[in-house]
Amino acid sequence: MSHPERAAIRNRLLTAALLLLGALPLRAQDGGAIARRYKSAADRIIAAAMADTLAYSRLATMTDTYGSRLSGSPGLERAINWVLARMQDDSFANVRGEPVMVPHWVRGQESATLVSPRPWTLHMLGLGGSVGTPPEGITAPVLVVNSFDDLAAHAAEAKGKIVLFDSPFPTNVPPMEAYEINVAYRGGAASAAAKVGAVAALIRSVTPHSQQTPHTGSLRYQADVPKIPSAALSVEDAELLHRMQNRGDPIVLTLKMQARTLPDAPSRNVVAELRGSERPDEVVVLGGHIDSWDVGEGAMDDAGGAFAAWEAVRLIKALGLKPRRTLRVAMWVNEENGGRGGRAYRDQHLAELPKTIAAMESDNGVFRPYGFRFQGSAAGLAVAKQIGTLLDPIGAGLVEAGDGEADVGATIREGVPGFALSVNDSTYFWYHHTDADMMTVIDRDDFRRCIATMAVMAYVLAEMPEELPRQ
Repeated sequence: MSHPERAAIRNRLLTAALLLLGALPLRAQDGGAIARRYKSAADRIIAAAMADTLAYSRLATMTDTYGSRLSGSPGLERAINWVLARMQDDSFANVRGEPVMVPHWVRGQESATLVSPRPWTLHMLGLGGSVGTPPEGITAPVLVVNSFDDLAAHAAEAKGKIVLFDSPFPTNVPPMEAYEINVAYRGGAASAAAKVGAVAALIRSVTPHSQQTPHTGSLRYQADVPKIPSAALSVEDAELLHRMQNRGDPIVLTLKMQARTLPDAPSRNVVAELRGSERPDEVVVLGGHIDSWDVGEGAMDDAGGAFAAWEAVRLIKALGLKPRRTLRVAMWVNEENGGRGGRAYRDQHLAELPKTIAAMESDNGVFRPYGFRFQGSAAGLAVAKQIGTLLDPIGAGLVEAGDGEADVGATIREGVPGFALSVNDSTYFWYHHTDADMMTVIDRDDFRRCIATMAVMAYVLAEMPEELPRQ
């Protein structure tokens, strides 16, 4: 082989290698250059977050002052006004409420009372979107079933009765997987019971743990099936009725619910920005939802997540860090009973989504963070994993493939990479949608770690010269 031939082959091999290198994920190319480049800034952010007291104070003030914040309620709108005012105090740019029309369901007074075999006031919460009962309530015998299949097997016995689905929360799978399985009864019990002639439907609360705490949440009525009232009982009371039925005791109860659905009401997504120093039209959006159910304070679900994102960006600003791209805080409305806030955000920002670098949300409680679930390309995941190593000092460096959260879902479906804060969710469903969702659930140090985790990831995504690879 002549020297020119060897040179030609060598050049072709070099060109191929360079092309292959360009196709590799960024992390494989640079061996950790991004993490090394931003270690100093990340350490500063983590230190500031772990010393922070403002976020907890603000979270407590907002939840204690305005309480629960169901879509359409005065409490939600007053809380939004308060947050917007504080964001103005922080000197954020473009502080605004972006309009969203939301559903307006009102619980009213409600009760479930055991009549036979003995008097007992049951612990209950009506399910969101349920119709009410007549003013005098519904008094009827109870049929307890284990599942939809069990109801089908006893369909002939259900007519004129109140059907209770006593389906335990699975404990052999992770909590989020168990929830996805068990929540089918919350969503579908009413229509399933109505199909076989039941006059009302009850479910065992969707939770692995209870101290007589019923859990609410949305139901779904099928369009071609009569709408009947539906509510959740505490685990203890559901098991009580089931034991009574197993003994052959005649069970009768009275259900009273004033629930009603009013016309849609105006609300707002909260938006504020730290404008980018070089590429302000490119955006990293992070947040949580500010609405909650109408029980407890909604401190865990999801004011904590929304405030963690807010404080993450405020700390970056306070430290004098000026990322190339814009950091946008968003607090979405109507996650709990409609998801209209997330879809409205997508629609109102559709033109800029090609330049939206990432959409990040915290909505599993601000418990001890592990890192993030990432929804996007393999190359994007490789970069996110490298950034994640900056969070190893606080045990939050894990980044793995997974689904994003509900409010950013519509944006992610447009091709924007998604980040969901991953936390220790082992007790999340103890408090989910209950009167127990109060500030007491919030651990200050875990909350600080969540702030640090969101801040470091958001800052590096907004500052690094490279764009996070998309699909």
